[in-house]
Parts: sequence; structure tokens; C-alpha cells
Amino acid sequence: MLKPGSSALPGRRYNPIMPETARRRVLTGDTPTGSLHIGHWVGSVKRRVEIQETHDCFFLVANLHAFTTRADKPEDIRRDCMEVVRDALAMGIDPSKASIFLQTEVPAILELTYLFSMLLPYNRVMRNPTLKDELKVKGLEDNYSFGFPLYTVGQTADILAFRAHDVPVGEDQVPHLELTREVARRFNKFYCGVPDKAPDEEHVDLGGVFPIPEADVGKVGRLVGTDGIQKMSKSLGNSILITDTPKQVKKKLGKIYVGIDNRQPNDPGEVDPEKNPLFQYVETFIDSDDEVAELRDRYARGDNIGDGVIKVRVAEVISELLEPMQERRRQYESDDVVMDILHDGCQKAIAATEETLAMAKEAASLRFFDRSINI
Repeated sequence: MLKPGSSALPGRRYNPIMPETARRRVLTGDTPTGSLHIGHWVGSVKRRVEIQETHDCFFLVANLHAFTTRADKPEDIRRDCMEVVRDALAMGIDPSKASIFLQTEVPAILELTYLFSMLLPYNRVMRNPTLKDELKVKGLEDNYSFGFPLYTVGQTADILAFRAHDVPVGEDQVPHLELTREVARRFNKFYCGVPDKAPDEEHVDLGGVFPIPEADVGKVGRLVGTDGIQKMSKSLGNSILITDTPKQVKKKLGKIYVGIDNRQPNDPGEVDPEKNPLFQYVETFIDSDDEVAELRDRYARGDNIGDGVIKVRVAEVISELLEPMQERRRQYESDDVVMDILHDGCQKAIAATEETLAMAKEAASLRFFDRSINI
């Protein structure tokens, strides 16, 4: 394995571009399919805001992954990249504490994607339940590009290129992370001599290039959309965007489907909050445990409170959450400001991933020359 300060190449020394720190490294990101919404906030972004204070954070805008379903709309993807960055900054990502970068500006990710694709059987990739769900929800079961399953391999490269320790994800992305963990173990075994049964936490100490990353699932792994059925998604038209006005929030929540009949089977006069998706919003967005307990109790007993009252209250607290986000977002209306932030983030991402790529190529006997990349 290539260690910082050493090289297997005669007469050369490997100079690390980014020194190791005592802080754990984090990688996560978003595919720019549209603006971010409150499902992103509770599923992942809130956690990112918290850990940017304690970790080395890299947040990716996966613009190449967006081409898996919208290759014919490159200008739309470019526009959405800018909007996703604005939304992330509005939610509280601090560019002085975390690096926000574009996937397509970091060539090491693409090189590692190709290498990792050699370590995964095709049928293993296609068994990924998240991939199967996406194909079904997007109606692509019989009509998808070769790049669609390849992007799941690309996600492993997104993470491992940074030698990330932790990956804040929604519940639905955990299978992708498990694939990443398999790739890291296999690479470390094949090319670094790490024993097959080595504990995950010992891989780097035993000479592996890649730490085995861990999922950091948000408090709400899967927020149901305003249709009351599917996961919240802008493409499904069931999302509340962080740019929505109080009037828009109230209107969207007013349409949420709460089930045909959620009455208790033993007492037709009582209703069951557990069968009402609206109560996921109650427990997610209302901070007071006492208020949540009171609403659940009154709703269950039919104590002069119905879906309409709950919807109005949830709309209020969501609008209160969004107000400071919308205020921050106005600071980033200029494309020039966003581009400067992305440029800085891409430079740091390139530095980190070029170091990883050099280590991986050395381990796999693929490294012949040093290189540097500047943007």
C-alpha cells in the first residue's frame, strides 16, 4: 500500500496533497433533479449541518448521476445544480466549514468508478433493492440506459474517493452504502493484503487504502410525501420545497391523503394516529414532546380535533422552519457567488481525491506517473 511520503516508483516520493487530520471525514450529496425539500432536510441535510462542526465534510452535487434519466436535458441539470447548492446553503451548510463540489469536476471519481466496476458482478449490482425501487417508481423497468445501473457503482466511488468514514443518508440509500462497503473490503483484500475476515474498523491499520464507511441515517429515514403514500419527491409532485410560502405549505398539506378509514376496530368512536401519515409530520416537525402527546391523545379520542386542525398546526411549524432558510437563500441569488463557492469546493475535492487515487493505483499496480490537476 502507498503510504504518504513513500512511493514504489524508483527515485520518487509521494507527496500528499491533503494531510490527514484527526477528524473523521464525511461524504454525502444530492442528485440535482430539482430543488431540495423538507424530506431532504430531515433525512440528511439537518445531520450535515450538525456534523460540519466536528468532521471534515465534503458535499457532492451529483450532476453526472442526473444524466441517468435526463441525458437529453443538460441545461436543466446545469440549472438544477445551482438551485441545489442554493438550497443547501439556505438550509445551513457553511462553505467555510464544508466543501460543496460538482461531481464532474473531480476526475478521480470517474476513474475509480471504472476500477470498482471490475470488482462487482453485474447480478450483484442489479440485486440492489434501491435500484429496483427506482426503476419501478420511475417506470424504467424495461427501458433504461446502461448508465443507470452503473451509477450505483459510481456512488461507491463518490464515497470511497474521499476515504469517507461516515455517510449521512436517508433510509432508502442504506443498500447503496452496503455495496460501497463490499467494494472497499474487496479492494483492500485483493490489492492491499487485508485478511478476508478482518474487522471493518481494522482495515486501514492492516494496510487497506479504504476505511469501511458507516451509514449515518437521519432521524427520519423516509418522510412520506403529501400524497400520503410515496416517499417525498419533487418528481412525484408530492414535496414541500424550502422555497414554498406559508400559503403554499398550507395548501399542500391540506391535500395530504390520510387513509380511507383509520378508526380503531374495537371502538368506532376512536381513530388511530398510527394509521395516519399526517402524524409522521407531527412527530418530525413539532419540537415539543408534550404537544405531540396531546395531539395524539386528542386525535385518538376524537376530542374535537380532526385532520384539518392537525394540518393547520403542522403547516405553521413547517413555515416557521422554512422562514430563516428562505432568508439565507436570498444571500446566494447571484450565480457568481455560487460559482465561487463551487470553485473552492472543487479544488479541495480534487486535492483529496487525487491523493486517494494515487494510493489506489499504487496498490493495484496501476500508478506509473505523478500528476496534478488544477481548475
